[in-house]
Amino acid sequence: GGFPTNNFKTGRFAGASKISGETQAALETARGGLATHGCHKGCVIRCSGIYNDKDGNFLTKQPEYETVWAHGANCGIDDLDAIAMMDRLDDDYGLDTIEMGATIAVAMDAGLAKFGDAAAAINLIKEVGKGTHLGRILGNGAAVTGKVFGVERVPVVKGQAMPAYDPRAVQGIGVTYATSTMGADHTAGYSVTANILGVGGKVDALKPEGQVDLSRNLQIATAAIDSTGMCLFIAFAILDQPDTFQALLDLLSGFTGANLTGDDVVALGKSVLKNEREFNLQAGFTSKHDRLPDYFKNEPLPPHNVTFAVKDEDLDKVFNW
Repeated sequence: GGFPTNNFKTGRFAGASKISGETQAALETARGGLATHGCHKGCVIRCSGIYNDKDGNFLTKQPEYETVWAHGANCGIDDLDAIAMMDRLDDDYGLDTIEMGATIAVAMDAGLAKFGDAAAAINLIKEVGKGTHLGRILGNGAAVTGKVFGVERVPVVKGQAMPAYDPRAVQGIGVTYATSTMGADHTAGYSVTANILGVGGKVDALKPEGQVDLSRNLQIATAAIDSTGMCLFIAFAILDQPDTFQALLDLLSGFTGANLTGDDVVALGKSVLKNEREFNLQAGFTSKHDRLPDYFKNEPLPPHNVTFAVKDEDLDKVFNW
């Protein structure tokens, strides 16, 4: 119940099975594409792939979860070929798929298209590519589009659109959205690990208790991992396997000549976050910007019918360590 649908109006999408990973993998394989592909030969995660069109010709790299959600469920679209086309256009025009999907959903709420109209969604992206007046508005993202067309329900923090997890149903990710220095960014502190997957512990996704500590610790760890240049997906193994974390320490120590400990990694993450927040402070950001839009606190999300319940004063404690 945390899959944002039709611009974050509900947490379940009736067409989910038509755009699922299993459906996409089967379609890619049947058309001669690839359901898995690694960025290098040693990659064991292989999160990429190749998506061919119905004639077996290359269309785009495999649209990943966030892209399929943004151009799919969030816009009420259950057509994988249409989603793949939008992914290709985003790549060609240099657009972020999460931001563009959120922007189109806001535009749909403004009446520029109907939810579920894939052809209209594709045409809206093409407006951006053409550089028309409408395209320039849409190309500036969801926040600007909402302001121009008078849409009040715009899912952004610090001007950046939210990804594919509704913060009312996954409250830990809501803390990360609110307090991340970059705006609404799931990768900055992926609380889905403990909220949903049960990796690195378990924190009830629907309740506010424990979410601040969870997000804080994940943001510290993520900032450190990002600084090493390692793929962020290694975090799943590190969270549940002490030997894997030690292997990372050994690798970094061997590369740098230092003798790193777990405390050193924590200190690195805190240092990065401190510098980022200092930058934001100098740029004019305050604690008032570390907030979700009000409707997430006031509008219950079906089917769980919950609101985001982490208090503002608790959000202000995320970086108290």
